[in-house]
Amino acid sequence: MEALESFWLFAEASLVSTLFTVNQNSRMKNITLLTGFCLMGIAAEAAELRIGIIGCDTSHATAFTETWNNPAAKGHVTGVKVVGMFPGGSFDIPESSNRVTSITAKLKEQYGVQIYDSIEALCQNVDAVCLESLDGRPKLEQLKPILAARKPVYVDKPVAASLRDVIEMFRLAKAAKVPIFTSSSLRFASNSVAARNGAIGKVNHAETYGPCEIEPHHPDLYWYGIHGTEALFTVMGTGCKTVQRGKADTGKIEVTGDWGRGRKGIFREDKGFRGQASGTRGEMPVGSWDGYVPLVDQITKFFQTGIAPVKPEETIEIFAFMEAADESKKLGGAPVKISDVIKAARRRK
Repeated sequence: MEALESFWLFAEASLVSTLFTVNQNSRMKNITLLTGFCLMGIAAEAAELRIGIIGCDTSHATAFTETWNNPAAKGHVTGVKVVGMFPGGSFDIPESSNRVTSITAKLKEQYGVQIYDSIEALCQNVDAVCLESLDGRPKLEQLKPILAARKPVYVDKPVAASLRDVIEMFRLAKAAKVPIFTSSSLRFASNSVAARNGAIGKVNHAETYGPCEIEPHHPDLYWYGIHGTEALFTVMGTGCKTVQRGKADTGKIEVTGDWGRGRKGIFREDKGFRGQASGTRGEMPVGSWDGYVPLVDQITKFFQTGIAPVKPEETIEIFAFMEAADESKKLGGAPVKISDVIKAARRRK
């Protein structure tokens, strides 16, 4: 992590120099502090982080690279540049295998991103990693060499193809002391963030809507229902007790979560992203999609600071909610406890 190390060494040296000068001559305190922090700001600006992408089988690979690498891009985010990639791809998922070649070529030809033939080689030449693979199944194994190289990592949806793997990924990252986070871009939509931050008081009821295409190698909501589910949790927060899976009159998926004390959240399958929440101080729309830029901005800050904007416990509960929805489906719509699903996943080998 040469760029990160250079920045923090420079910043530390500047701050030490500042404190020494303050101690030597208190009359120079204000000037010296200002100089020290300006130098830290210059160092932060100069330390452009080198990012590696694993998985060139998703449109996110090109969308994120465009936002970071193209100064003329709408919403261009500075401080980060994609420099390397490991294409990956899953041949039993057409949506992956049909795109990996074209996306790899675009990243190489349009943005000058270098191709590496292994994750280990990629990690030797970058400061942080975006694990973008469209397929959740290989991500646990793909994560291991990233953690061994001690690179901060953002994991795109779906994090994995089972709750057991999600829990194990966070456990391994914690043991390795490597920063990690995952999130749908819908988490950072302005209306959902406002509701979470108390715009309508404590939210007692929320409904979010979104597409829910199903991929047979993953639990039903993992593939695309993750977006509407993440929006729901952004607004409601953690603490969901039970989950029930059903179908609306239209035949589309409907999943209801009970947060206790009269608080409920519902995800419903629909063509577009939207939603509504009611709280102790009124109602407001939620669950919109504001594009990729808010997420890319959060990923950038995460890589720069090592501080994840979403806690592992919340992500684990989100995936437990979605796995519980599958269990409820098997049980004919009976309620399933989130705690039971998490316990079962931790026991599973």
